[in-house]
Amino acid sequence: MEEKKIGRRNFLKTMALSAVSIGAANASIAAPASLEVAAGESSGSAPMPVRELGATGVKVPILFLGTSQSLDPVYDKVMHLCFKEGVTGLDTALSYGWGSSHRAIANFTKQIGDRKKIWITSKSGSRTPEGLLADIDKCREELETDYLDLYLMHGINEVRMLDKAFLQVGDQVRKSGKTRFFGFSCHDGNVVELMNTAAQVGGIDAILFRYNFRQYGDRELNTAIDACDKAGIGLLAMKTMGSVPSDIEKVVEFQSQNFTLGQAKLKSVWADKRIDSVVSEMSSVKEARQNIEAAKSEKPLKAEEIHQLNRLAALTAGYACNGCSYLCESAVDKKVAIAAPLRYLMYYECYGKQERARELYNAIPREVRRFEGVDLEKAAAVCPQGINIAARLSKAKSLLEGPV
Repeated sequence: MEEKKIGRRNFLKTMALSAVSIGAANASIAAPASLEVAAGESSGSAPMPVRELGATGVKVPILFLGTSQSLDPVYDKVMHLCFKEGVTGLDTALSYGWGSSHRAIANFTKQIGDRKKIWITSKSGSRTPEGLLADIDKCREELETDYLDLYLMHGINEVRMLDKAFLQVGDQVRKSGKTRFFGFSCHDGNVVELMNTAAQVGGIDAILFRYNFRQYGDRELNTAIDACDKAGIGLLAMKTMGSVPSDIEKVVEFQSQNFTLGQAKLKSVWADKRIDSVVSEMSSVKEARQNIEAAKSEKPLKAEEIHQLNRLAALTAGYACNGCSYLCESAVDKKVAIAAPLRYLMYYECYGKQERARELYNAIPREVRRFEGVDLEKAAAVCPQGINIAARLSKAKSLLEGPV
């Protein structure tokens, strides 16, 4: 298979020189042939750029709408705006709104009148082959569709999920026509291990993983991305904002004549041609318009803008947990949850999902949430981000613990 993307070294060189236009690269991509996933309704504006999803032969828009936020079940303005502007990929899951996301998308599909004009990704959190097989039927039922475009094992963090029994699930659901493609999502500390394993075992069409401006210097992650790219696995980036509390982020006053800080973060991910698309949760029409504008812009990031992102990553690292629980949680003498509480604290502080954050936090067994008397300095000493773990866990407890 002819390689369609660039290696990491060339990517960094391109970013540094800013001589190669991102827009020019996007403009050279042909329109979708077998699936009009980026067509939408004509808005009179520039077309949404598309990229081929791994070795699937299908081109998808470089921007997907993530739907874990609350959707209007009657008429969702964000979904309709995105569709009109060519953001025809929707990313959902059984757990999003406990089915409300699926039902809102089902209603939206009826409103646009043609299921084939949109791409639907959904996910199952089941950890058994039998559960995955049952859940795809539940997804299709709630979405009121005969098929999914992509079915993902949701948020996996165990390599056993790539054993033969689970890969056979992928074969079965593809052959049955219940989904076109199969893969998994991951965002915990063993993303690299999972991606390298997927590149070796085969049977995975696409991976949705955490990737943002904070991870450009991660050699192991880039090696894993290269391995998946070479294996023809489609790569979808999520959590591209690398979020920290807004008051902390203001330590770097991002300045640009072309982009907002959020747009610059997206542009930095799209500059990596190994990434086929970005999944972005857009909770307002304003945010959707900004993201769409960035996706369609032919202007690349300038060297100074890249420098500002690098500075932001360095100065706010202590508030951005990478989820590598195998480091911090194994460094202490008692079983204590660290990565999960910090992730839910981020939901509270950065995503505006206070109720959901409390619900998830209080679902952690109480005995595992207790960290009093534990020497958390040992955990902090091995944290690659330099997080003050004791302080952040204390804040999570004060904000999240108690009745939901």
